[in-house]
Amino acid sequence: MNTTLAPLRTWSRRRWALAAASGLVIAFLVALPTAVIPNPIFGRAIEVTWWSYPVVVITGVLGGLLVATYLREGPAPEVDAPEAGSDRASKLGAAGTLISFFAVGCPVCNKLVLIALGATGAVTWFAPLQPILALLSVVLMIIALRIRLRNETSCQIA
Repeated sequence: MNTTLAPLRTWSRRRWALAAASGLVIAFLVALPTAVIPNPIFGRAIEVTWWSYPVVVITGVLGGLLVATYLREGPAPEVDAPEAGSDRASKLGAAGTLISFFAVGCPVCNKLVLIALGATGAVTWFAPLQPILALLSVVLMIIALRIRLRNETSCQIA
């Protein structure tokens, strides 16, 4: 097994439950307002792209795993020192999740894009960038997860 993923083998049921629950919440928080999951509150002017569904699922899985890395297992350390890279991982994970929201959203329903580019610009310029944004969001979340998992097995130097 990849050494980066090795800490996952030691996770408790409690941590896996948190990963599953938070992953579902994150997926729904991305999919409902962007109307990837049809609902009566939010709508879309442009059809959902085929790749939006896997992006929402991947965002949920990676987001859930990331959230679960923040659950402390075992005894609390004597010194409450911040984990190395924790702040960077938090920022990367949050950025990845936010970018995935823009990646799967309707290009002409996004008020910021609509104001900046207009309806034609949103379809002509922003829509073709959305798959790139989706890939970027996944990459950022993978990097954040890798940092968090690497820190689970490393020791801080006092």
